[in-house]
Amino acid sequence: MARKHLLSQIGKPKEEVEKPDAARDGRSAYALRGASRSMLQSLEEMAENSLRVQDGEMIVMLDPEDIDPSPYVDRIEEDGEAFDVLVEAIREAGQISPVLVRPNPDTKGRFILVYGHRRTRAAKRLGIKVRAIVRDLEDLAHVVAQGQENTARADLSFIEKALFASRLQQSGIDKQAIRQALSIDNAMLSRMLSIADGIPTDILEQIGAAKGIGRDRWDELKRLLLPPAKLEQARQFVGEGTFQELPSPDRCLALLEELKRKGRRARPKNTSEKKFTLGENKMSVTTKHAANGFSLSLKASDADAFGSYLAEHLSTLYADFQRQQKKG
Repeated sequence: MARKHLLSQIGKPKEEVEKPDAARDGRSAYALRGASRSMLQSLEEMAENSLRVQDGEMIVMLDPEDIDPSPYVDRIEEDGEAFDVLVEAIREAGQISPVLVRPNPDTKGRFILVYGHRRTRAAKRLGIKVRAIVRDLEDLAHVVAQGQENTARADLSFIEKALFASRLQQSGIDKQAIRQALSIDNAMLSRMLSIADGIPTDILEQIGAAKGIGRDRWDELKRLLLPPAKLEQARQFVGEGTFQELPSPDRCLALLEELKRKGRRARPKNTSEKKFTLGENKMSVTTKHAANGFSLSLKASDADAFGSYLAEHLSTLYADFQRQQKKG
């Protein structure tokens, strides 16, 4: 049964104290408000930490360099701006909520991160030690703890959870443990695995975490990518420079819109352009080479007259060219 923090009722009107606790998301991010985050959040974190100590879980200070990442990757990309906010919050007010680690069974004195990788990275950037709880965990317990922590914080997008589930299954973790880690039922797990396995990894990496994009759109994307021609079209589209300039959620929506268009997009032509001058820089010449074509552009005071001269002598020039080709 979840324990109620003794300090969580401070400052609440009587009628609010008697109501059931609402779901709190205060621990899902470090929010800067002037000199520090809100007093109530700090009190709640302090109360939670005190309860952990009472349960025999001591909070220790570890060097981030002694902590290895979790072997179960649950993220596609890092949100640079949000991470910078976290770093500044810890720089100003310190790390309130500890991370969870387990001893590395292969290397004495090292630890494996279970959850809290952003806080660990922030401490490493700041050059400070990270507050951590050390707990002996087997692989299954590690998976459950990591998944439930991120689920509770609403920290992962749908596709990140789906990929996390797929990677756990590939690592040999049974479906019951995966369902427990993500707090989902069997039907949702099957749908997540179908989407994660149905969309190629290279396309997912180009799209990113796409926070806010729900399962229905990912399911639609999976169906649209089934024809080989559509898959090729998608890879061409996500490889364009303008695609990566979009925020991650917009990338997903843009790809969906692109794949719904009828017909295939024309491939960009493989062209090369050269520029040079003639007659002591009196004439500027631009040539463009394509797979099945060639164009010539002239700029000068007498460009029109010279162009007419070339046109009149093209048949002779082309005949000379053909003779040279035969000799070669």
